[in-house]
This record gives sequence, structure tokens and C-alpha cells, in this order.
Amino acid sequence: MRFFQIVCLSLALTLGNAGITTFAQNGNNYFLHTVSRGQSLYSIANMYHVSIDDIVRLNPGSDKQIRVGEALKIPQANSSSSSKNGKFHTIQAGETLYQLTVKYNISAQAICDANPGLSASNFRVGQVISIPTESVTAPATPLAPAQPSTPSTTQKGWKEMHKVERKETIFSICQEYGITQEDLLALNPELKNGKLKKGMFIFIPYPKSSQPAATPTPTMVQTPSNEELFKQSKTASKSLRTIQAAVMLPFTASGSIKPEEQTRMVEYYEGFLIAVDSLKRQGVSVDLYTYDTKGSTNVISSILSKPEMKNMDIIFGPVHTSNIEPLANFAERNKIRLVVPFAPKVDQVFNNPMVYQINTPQSYFYSEAYDHFLRKFSKARIIFVDPANGDKEKNEFINGLKSELKDNRVDFKQIQLSSEIAPERIIAAMDTLRENIFIPTSGRSSALTRILPQLTNVLRSHPHFDMHLFGYPEWQTYTQEHLASFYELDTYFYSSFYTNNLFPEAVRFTQSYRRWYSKDMANTFPKYGMLGFDTGYFFLKGLSQQGNKFEENLDKVSVTPIQTGFKFERVNNWGGFINRKVFFVHLTKNYELIKLDFE
Repeated sequence: MRFFQIVCLSLALTLGNAGITTFAQNGNNYFLHTVSRGQSLYSIANMYHVSIDDIVRLNPGSDKQIRVGEALKIPQANSSSSSKNGKFHTIQAGETLYQLTVKYNISAQAICDANPGLSASNFRVGQVISIPTESVTAPATPLAPAQPSTPSTTQKGWKEMHKVERKETIFSICQEYGITQEDLLALNPELKNGKLKKGMFIFIPYPKSSQPAATPTPTMVQTPSNEELFKQSKTASKSLRTIQAAVMLPFTASGSIKPEEQTRMVEYYEGFLIAVDSLKRQGVSVDLYTYDTKGSTNVISSILSKPEMKNMDIIFGPVHTSNIEPLANFAERNKIRLVVPFAPKVDQVFNNPMVYQINTPQSYFYSEAYDHFLRKFSKARIIFVDPANGDKEKNEFINGLKSELKDNRVDFKQIQLSSEIAPERIIAAMDTLRENIFIPTSGRSSALTRILPQLTNVLRSHPHFDMHLFGYPEWQTYTQEHLASFYELDTYFYSSFYTNNLFPEAVRFTQSYRRWYSKDMANTFPKYGMLGFDTGYFFLKGLSQQGNKFEENLDKVSVTPIQTGFKFERVNNWGGFINRKVFFVHLTKNYELIKLDFE
């Protein structure tokens, strides 16, 4: 089916909603952003190149709390603040991709290129997309044959197109253009059975006195659907016969690199090499380039100037937040995937579609933990235990969890324990007829030293009580001091890094590492050798399976990580990927270690 380059459009917006959102978007004042799980004011401000103060000014009280599903007004940043993004647009009810090409005078291909996370399936109301700056004479219709030039007005059966404004009527439009209602309806038959709607585009006929002779009436055709436009904008599938991969890490201790960090980087790389070897045994071809960045931005710049770097399919590194920007910019310019394995703060991920952040940002990490907690313990009595030692390092996690519990009407209490054993205080806070989850407000070993004896004392005196302990990722490093109590209290903790040394995959890797390097991995959290293996194996295996369609098929990359979980999601339609994988580890009363995956 052929489509004309200009067709009659109808925006299915109600006048009530359109009045607010159109003013916001067309007036270049603000657009609407719907808060998703894990997002914070900091991450939202980074997405849109605005300050937190700018957001709070339009949304009083948002500095105290924002909630999932809440619509925030976001000011349109000046175009000078970002050369990449022209502006942002919130998709409205009834809008289609084709209508946006008309509205912003831009091609569908340009919109798709600027929003790699956008597809026909998620093109829906409330989604925000980036509208890049592109100078075109008319919105291109990908389904129509290429036109050598824009048709002149003498070749068209209509004078111009008119966008309906608020309170306009058929009569007022006819008066404005000096035409009859019969002529307008003849050219726009869809108006015969419906009223004008704000935002509609209609054809305006020539007045009788100036209409060219023998001008044919335009044929009304169906506009291209989202599915058709996205299909036309897709790149062809391409396999990677030999993957070009680079590792850029500070292997040499220098002014900014401490010896222990150097040791971790070497161990990460050693695990990475085992992954490459394992894949090559499976027939995966990899050309690996390794560079010592020395933790220096200048050294990174010199490495990036090497001619082979532009041909990379993927780069792993760097370590320090200060080194990420030049590498991220290079990756985006050359369409190279950049995997950042260590840094917890990667601002570039919010606006660079090539960035993969392995170490989950705290707000997203906590959000996943809250979601899993509610799925597992929504029927339990939750008891926060303050060890009264002044530790406040878990305040943000605790306050966020309390807010989630309140929103979901889950019962909780808080008690403070002194150094003296006071079982009556613990029992008074419990519901002895159901499950009770005790959560220390501090994750430190010193806090557990104060809390564990009191909880175990109550449990031993009342073995029928249903008591569990819930805690934090760092607890897996406390096993020498507290392992017996963890088992006795049927303990859970959340993490994105964990391995049971008895898992077959962990045993095989540990043996391979010892055989390759004649040493054991350092006892750190996480183990950097395993982290290097997991990241290398996941991405290189995925690229070998999916080629340039890797991003579209992340959920089809089937690997069994030894230590690191992977669940990548785009932070927005134009940004990169954050690893949102969180699981619970359960140390049972039967002395079992169970990894609970909630996917």
C-alpha cells in the first residue's frame, strides 16, 4: 500500500487533557515525566539536563519524596545545554509516531535513532521521548517512494493544512480562509460525522475564485501505523564473526591507583581471560585488546586515538568515575558498547545509549530489594531493631523500606536494644502467631554483635516462635563471626553479588583459576576474578549469539553467572542500561544456602 507524504491527521485527544499538556509541550515550559521504580530526583535531573532545584520549583514537596507513578513537571532545558537532545515530548493519548513527525517536522528514522529504547510495543501514553534537532522540509514517510522534491502547490488539490486550535469551529475556519463549509467538508469527509478536535490537521481547499483548473481531489488514505514505521526504521540483523573487544583498566599502581586496587584489576582481568578461553573452546572468535590506563584521563585519550579503537564492538572499563566521560563520549560517537564494571555512579548512563552500568545505583538497588521484600514478607510482622550504637549508615534504606511498607499497609514496629539482654522488649514487639522479620538498622558487624545474642536468646526460650533475621549484602563477609547465628535465626540478606563456594560452577572456576595462576582469589566482596569472568562471559557470549541485535535480545542471553546477576533495563528511551538484578540469599535452620531469584 502506498502512502502520500502529507495526509489528513486526527489527534485523538480530549480537549480537557490537551489544554494542559499541549500548553506544557508547545509552550516550551514543561513536559510530564512519570516516575518509575528506582528513580530519584538526581537520576531524573540527569536524564533531562536540568537541576534538582528546577524540578522542585515546579513540583513543591518533591524534594521530600517522589512516588512511583507520580507525574512530575520537568522544565524544557535550553537547547544549548545539550547538543544531542533538541527537546523532550510526553506521548499523549491517541498520538502516533507519524503524527509526531508532522508535529516536529522530523523523520521517523531520526526519532527512532534518538530513542533506541522506543518500539511499537512501548509507544504509549506517558512515555517521554527525545526529539532531536533535524532540519527537514517535510516529515518523511518511510513507506512512500522517495520523492525528488516537494510538490508545488499547483500540483495539489488543496491550498494548505491547518492545525485546529482551541475553540475553533468549522464556521470560523471557513471565515478565516474565505471558503464554504461544503468545500471544506468535501476535502475532509471525516468531519461530517464528528466535531473538530484541538490538534487535528485538516486540508484547506482553494477558494473558488483561485482554484486551479482540473485539480484532482486528494485521495484520503490511512496513515502509516507505529508498527510499520518502526519496522522500516530497524537496522538489518548482522552477526559478528570475530568480536573486537578492549579492556581498559589501571593495571599499574601510580599516584591515583593504590596497590590493592591494582591487585583487584589484575584479578578481574585474570577472570576475564578465563571467560575468553572458555568461549573460544565453544567456537566464539574474539580479538582482545588490553590497555593500561594508569587511572589517567590523558592516557585514556591517547589510547582512544589509536586507529583500532574505532573498530571495537565493546569496551570494558574504566574504574574511576572521573575517567568515564571521555570514554563514554568516544563510545557513543563510534557506536561501541561500553561496560562500566565497578563505578556505582555513572551519570552518562542516563543519556548515552551505549553505556552498560554493572554496579547498580543505590536508588535502583534499594527499589528492587523493596519489591522482592514485599513479595516475600507482605504477610509478616516487620520489626526494625536499633542497636543504639549510633550507626546511621542504613538510614536511607530503612526510611525507604518503611515508606514502602506504609504504602502497602504492611505492619511494622521499631524497638531499641541496649547492651543488656531484654527479651520482654523483643517479645512485646512480635506477633507470636505469625512470621516475624527482624531488620537491624545498622549493617555493621558491631551491630550484629549487640543484636544477635538477644534474638537467639528469645528463640531458644520460645522455639515455637517464627523468627527470621533480614539484612544486607555485606553480611556475606561476616560468616566467620556470625555464621552459626545466621543459620539459627533463619537469615535472609539481599545482594547482587553472591556465590556459594560449593556451587558446581564456582568449584570449577576456582579450580581453573588456581590452575592458571597458581594462586587463590583474594577474599573480597565481590571476588574480582569471578566478576571478570561473569561480565566477560555474559557480554561476549551475548554478542556472539545476537550480533548487532544484542540490545533487542538481552533477555535471550542465556548464561549461568558464578557470582554476578544480570538484569539490564534501559533507564529511558534514549539512555543506556542499568543492571537491576537483586536476589535474596537464605541461610536456613537446616544449614542450607538457598539463592532466591524472583524473576
